[in-house]
Amino acid sequence: MGELISIVVPAFNIERYIERCVKSILAQTYSFIEVIVVDDGSVDHTAAIIDHIAERDDRVKVIHKQNGGVSRARMDGIRKASGEWIGFVDGDDFIEPNMFERLLQNALTYHADISQCGYQMIFPDGHVDYYYNTGCVEKQDKITALGELLSGERIEPGLWNKLLHRRLFHSLLQEETLLENIKINEDLLMNYWLFKAADSVIYEDICPYHYILRRGSAATSKKKNHITDPLYVMNIIKNDLQGNRLLYPTAYSRYMRILIGVSTQNQWKEEGRKARERLKEEIRCGELSNCNSRKLQLMALGTTYALPVYRIIRKIYDTLTGASKKYDI
Repeated sequence: MGELISIVVPAFNIERYIERCVKSILAQTYSFIEVIVVDDGSVDHTAAIIDHIAERDDRVKVIHKQNGGVSRARMDGIRKASGEWIGFVDGDDFIEPNMFERLLQNALTYHADISQCGYQMIFPDGHVDYYYNTGCVEKQDKITALGELLSGERIEPGLWNKLLHRRLFHSLLQEETLLENIKINEDLLMNYWLFKAADSVIYEDICPYHYILRRGSAATSKKKNHITDPLYVMNIIKNDLQGNRLLYPTAYSRYMRILIGVSTQNQWKEEGRKARERLKEEIRCGELSNCNSRKLQLMALGTTYALPVYRIIRKIYDTLTGASKKYDI
């Protein structure tokens, strides 16, 4: 294996984590890499730390820019990348030494455009959830991989557990298919376009990526775009798949789950009202039949016409399962 891997690391105000992240990449058993760290307008010591690392290792390249969000930071990193393969690591996470060697070996062995693995989610109290660490290896065609990406089954919508062939990014770099103001689920949208461009995907369910849950990160935020962005992203994907009999029901079902979630939340009342109006319109137009789950259809009807009852049932379910509190840190 002699193919260069470019690893893009977006970084914004993560002075406590960025050195650990970059050092874990530089310690890879596959050493033919370049690390492109994009300082997205940090106002703490992040910029100074990565500049210092770059001075000591010429595999590290640094981009300093005004804050523009993680999507724009990643795209700037991709434009600077020289590698045949491109990977991503978030600046507050870290990886095990053999991650990119395994990903590249799998890509070459199975002639795949995308190679991906599982990951471990690390909570502040030290608890670890594995997704999923079964050890299985599976090659997937485009339709199967896209279906799992959209359904959320096994395939993580993040970019950071994948190695992607450079050619997949050509259209993204040429066209305005990404909306760089999206803060949540922006990686799902980018993955959607990348998976559409791929011919095949290889998946090995090992967990060398350490995803750190921390206060103040996008994943744990309670801002308005935490509910509006996912709905916006899935609407884009759903509309793009209109007429695709194999994938549209999966995309539509995920869209409906998000719409139901927005409809029933309490914090952003106006957004909830708008979502319930959209649900009514979906039911009125007969679109609910596109759902691939009878349970989801009943949830949509309950949310629309019996919201107080649905909220009670949902609260009981969340209390019994702990689902609503899992990411409260």
